Amino acid sequence: MEMRKSKKIICGGIEIGGDAPISIQSMTNTDTRDVKKTISQIKRLIEAGCDIVRCAIPDMQAAEAFREIKKNIEVPLVADIHFDYRLAIAAIKNGADKVRINPGNIGDKERIKAVVDVAKEYQIPIRVGVNSGSLEKDILKKYKGVTAEGLVESTIRNVNLIEEMGFHDIIVSMKASDIKLNYDAHMLISSKISYPLHIGITEAGTSEGGGKIKSCIGIGSLLLSGIGDTMRVSLTGDPVNEVYFAKEILKALNLRKGTINLVSCPTCGRCRVNLSKITTELERELKIIEKQREEKGLDSITVAAMGCEVNGPGEAKEADIGVACGNGKGLIFKKGEVIDTVNETEIVKELIKYINQEKVLI
Repeated sequence: MEMRKSKKIICGGIEIGGDAPISIQSMTNTDTRDVKKTISQIKRLIEAGCDIVRCAIPDMQAAEAFREIKKNIEVPLVADIHFDYRLAIAAIKNGADKVRINPGNIGDKERIKAVVDVAKEYQIPIRVGVNSGSLEKDILKKYKGVTAEGLVESTIRNVNLIEEMGFHDIIVSMKASDIKLNYDAHMLISSKISYPLHIGITEAGTSEGGGKIKSCIGIGSLLLSGIGDTMRVSLTGDPVNEVYFAKEILKALNLRKGTINLVSCPTCGRCRVNLSKITTELERELKIIEKQREEKGLDSITVAAMGCEVNGPGEAKEADIGVACGNGKGLIFKKGEVIDTVNETEIVKELIKYINQEKVLI
């Protein structure tokens, strides 16, 4: 897929846009004023693979706590601001690497300019965030409700307002909870602005419910269209789950370094091994290797586990390494060429051995 070309913006050392990889974001759901709990959650997010973390700043106490949180965290921290421009200014002065504002709910131009001037002084970007639930009254009236065209008009209006103030380190977020609406709006705006796009489906739902499916379709369709520079999967509950699922989306689309794509057949009456047990064990072992590969920034690889000769080296010949199973045995192959035959009980151990032996793989 060919990705949309966008301007590159720096957020606390992380590149967003241009030729940079798609970064994963999440947002804490702790009380930001509770510094200890917030730091603890952020560290869990980092451990899961989160690149950028956002924190809500509902009052000045939270803005002050932001300073202490920042001292203990290495990844970029984003301050999420609504309504009170003074909170945005305080968060920037307390170390925010980016602020997220919706100019439409900040107030008059002077208040917006006050935020822009401080962001310019501290050389941090502003994320202009527009949601389907926060469109201006005149736009809702013009389009007779929430539409893709209305979302785009609101977004461009707010971006232009900040540009007129001489500020251009902008990241754009334009989200809806309706997948089709979200998709249509991004299709419209992608050619109208060159700023990086932060994508996601807002208020998607829970991890156990439809939130994952909505996010997978909504985010995946945009990425397949070449749209998206940074992303967040918005799920109710523990935000660590957002990171895990975001990584799975990028892995499925071959858009993240170091990942291991495990492909396995659905099994049928020809299968003469316990492929479900084999793939479960293999998946557990591969997660350990994958983490090492991500840290080293290595290329992604594909590992195949096939239940019989029909789905074996032939259909899975493009896999970097894999196994095709027979009656209690497995043929281990590399790029379609058989390199070993092992017993069913040894399949996982031998596959991992070969993966670790190959310098190109680990």
